[in-house]
Amino acid sequence: MRVGLVGAGSWARRVHAPGLADHPATTLSAVWTRRPEAGAELAEAYGATACDTFADLLGTVDAVAFAVPPAVQAELAVTAAEAGKHLILEKPLAADLAGAERVARAVSGSGVVALLMLTLRYALRTRDWLAGLADTGGWTGGSVRWLSGALLGEKYGKAAWRHEVGALGDIGPHVFDLIDAALGEITAVVAARRDPGGTWHVMLEHDGGATSTVSLASRLPIMPTAIEFAVHGQHGLRLLGREPDGEAASFTSLLDDFAAMIDSGVREHPCDVHRGVHLQRILEECRKHVEG
Repeated sequence: MRVGLVGAGSWARRVHAPGLADHPATTLSAVWTRRPEAGAELAEAYGATACDTFADLLGTVDAVAFAVPPAVQAELAVTAAEAGKHLILEKPLAADLAGAERVARAVSGSGVVALLMLTLRYALRTRDWLAGLADTGGWTGGSVRWLSGALLGEKYGKAAWRHEVGALGDIGPHVFDLIDAALGEITAVVAARRDPGGTWHVMLEHDGGATSTVSLASRLPIMPTAIEFAVHGQHGLRLLGREPDGEAASFTSLLDDFAAMIDSGVREHPCDVHRGVHLQRILEECRKHVEG
């Protein structure tokens, strides 16, 4: 499968490009970015074609992988889906709920595969943890803390869009997705608060009556990042942390599912575009609590 990569930033260079080049089901065949020199450099490193325009890229590929800010992704993903291209999308899906819904409509209308790169969900240990929770049942509550100094460092600190969306938009999709999968669909944001330093505290209500609390920060002097998911209930307490540097393995797992869905004609997946809309709605509800 010929895949075109949109973007040439840190995440594209570290995860998308090598993952697409190394996977047996995909070939990194084209690169396009609004920074031509960066795009040409990345394309050359993998023997891909550096395209002058997004339209040129669409004309040479079967699928498109995005590694760009959410507002840019939402705009271009609609065009790609309408052109019949399968999509690998980043989180959050868009800058707002309306943008996310436009992408989902385009995907549904064209019948393409569209998966969201929710890193934790593709990790084997996460899948095993969720399977164990489902087998046991009886979970009535949970908590999450994801506290980091990511936006204070070199790795992510130069990404302007991450500063713009803050911890809620950057980390929130991962957290809300996984606690939703663990305790049941999030049906309401009960409360949300953002402190002056940008740390978010959120209380959620889940289908079935469970509740959970979430703390998110990306500007605290904490290295390495502290991540812990916990659920509790009649069978005690179950914890999940994050393995360091698991992005590459998760992206490979996404590509496994992506290729299998295209081959089989299946279009539904726990991390598909409609999941992205659900998560975007939760982000919007959190912001409404703060902005009034």
